[in-house]
Amino acid sequence: MDEPVRQSGAGSPDAFERLWTPHRMAYILGENKPSGPGDEGCPFCEIPQRSDEDGLVVTRGKYAYVVLNLYPYNPGHLMVCPYRHVADYPDLTGEETLEVGELTKQAMTALRTASGAHGFNIGINQGPVAGAGIAAHLHQHVVPRWSGDTNFMPVIGRTKVLPQLLRDTRELLAGAWPAD
Repeated sequence: MDEPVRQSGAGSPDAFERLWTPHRMAYILGENKPSGPGDEGCPFCEIPQRSDEDGLVVTRGKYAYVVLNLYPYNPGHLMVCPYRHVADYPDLTGEETLEVGELTKQAMTALRTASGAHGFNIGINQGPVAGAGIAAHLHQHVVPRWSGDTNFMPVIGRTKVLPQLLRDTRELLAGAWPAD
């Protein structure tokens, strides 16, 4: 049986399969990034105004909340965000700092319970030069990792495969969230 001829992105036939991820264009084009001065248009200020399901909020605290990343590095990629629109970690109050830390610990527990995460990348990208996509509103990433989770797809194909819809992931993690 002959191999089918496929069209390359430039229109020339080649033997490569294509994985299309059109949802990534929103991230590439900067959709959902603040567009105005101060906190105007800030998604991290708008998310808490939505229902947990619509905002993909996993849990809420007094000073901060936990939300699924719309553009995750791995399944279950969470962000811990203070409610207050603040850009720099030293500008957090003591209460905000403590709650961001406690929610991070709880996120790790929930991810281990719900998905058996083997490890984590945890960090804050401070400023655009450090990789912050939305530098105006501080947020800490909690990225679950598993042995062997880096395979040819992200390394060679520069593509992540997510096995679950974000709403299903939010529901799973909210159900696994540790009680206070």
